[in-house]
Parts: sequence; structure tokens; C-alpha cells
Amino acid sequence: MRIVTLENSGRMYTSQVYLVLGGTSRLEDVNTLVDVGQDPAVLESIARAPTGVGKWAVEQVVLTHCHSDHCALLPQIREAFHPKVFAYSPNIEGVDGLLRDGETIRMGDQAFEVIHTPGHSSDSICLYNQARGVLFAGDTPLLITSPAGTYEPDFLAALEKLCSRDVREIYFGHGAPLMERCNQRLRESQRMATGSRSASEWNRGSRSSRQWRRNRRCNRSTKEQSPWQDSGSRLTPAVRP
Repeated sequence: MRIVTLENSGRMYTSQVYLVLGGTSRLEDVNTLVDVGQDPAVLESIARAPTGVGKWAVEQVVLTHCHSDHCALLPQIREAFHPKVFAYSPNIEGVDGLLRDGETIRMGDQAFEVIHTPGHSSDSICLYNQARGVLFAGDTPLLITSPAGTYEPDFLAALEKLCSRDVREIYFGHGAPLMERCNQRLRESQRMATGSRSASEWNRGSRSSRQWRRNRRCNRSTKEQSPWQDSGSRLTPAVRP
């Protein structure tokens, strides 16, 4: 498997676009774009890539999520190469098939596991190849360095799943790939995210306790000062001397 990071113009905000190819460009390999970005300069980069002879340069597109910086160029890609397009979200125009958590999809000459990672967006996915330890992350927040954030249970479950995989290369939607200590970094992120949840739950409990005490004091004070008194199930005016 070869992974080509396609060049963009640098003149507009766009995601990274990865071209996944087979090791020897066989006819049965599936030339796949992971995300398409929104910079038309990517089309020129595809033309320069070693995609093989006698086949489309792009046969398949897999979108990591629905945000425009990752998928806005899809109409031009479809027009130029006529690929099959896959995504988790059914709301992206031009998608041919839907991916689900736990499924596998062939990219290049390798199988990739689809891992649903809701958090950055509800339709975010990661793509994991066991043989080489490759993970395409999209914009899933995998490098968490502070316990200050809050994370939904579904994301924490997905992060736990990622930590159970042997990850040796991480290709992000933005920025340079991570090529060392990937498993350690993922476990550190999991500790931070889990610690954030615990702290958040403690803070909510602490705030509730403080609010309960304030309400209790307020109620006691109100009861002492109120011109109304409890008479069975009804409140009646208190009799003042």
C-alpha cells in the first residue's frame, strides 16, 4: 500500500487529501481518495500521481465526514473520474453508498475497518488498516492534551475502541501525520478525555450540592419571613398580632 498526500495550492482553507494506492498498481487495486478537500489544485496533483495504467486514477472516494473543507470538491472529482463515493452520512450529495461502524472497505490493496467516531461531527469516521497499523482520522480529536474539554459517551467508546487497535501511523485531516508513539498518544488522549468526564461529573455534582444548600437556606429564610403559613394542604395567611 502507498499513501500519497496530495498537494494543494496553499491559497485556501482545505483538508488534507490522501490518495491510497496498491503497492504495485495492479488492476484489482482500488485507487481511493480519503476526503477530497475543496482546493481544485488537487486535480493537478492527482494527474501527477503514479496511479497505474489502464484504470481510472481515482476509482473510489471515502469521506471522513460532511464538512465542506473535506468534501466540497466532490462534484469536480466525480466529473473527472466517475468514482464510487462512500460516507457515513446520507446527507452528502453525490454519495453512492453508506458506511457503517464495523464494516470493512478495500482501499488500494488493503482492507480498512470503518470506526464511527462521533464528536467533531455526528458522521465522523476513522479508517483503520490492521496489516500496517494505518489510521485515517479525519478531524476526530485524537491528540487530547488537557482534561478541560467535555466528550460524549459515544466518542469515549470510540476512543476506547481505537486504543484497542495497534496503530502505527495516523493521517489527520489537517497537519502532518503522526508516525511514532501512536498507541501511547491514543492512550494518553483516552486518559485525558476520561478524566475530563470524571471532572465534569464531579463539578456537576458539586454544583448541585451547593445549589441544594443555597435553596435550603433560601427556603428556610422564606418560611420564616413569609406572611403565609402551611395549613394542611392549603396555604393560609398567617395571623399577625
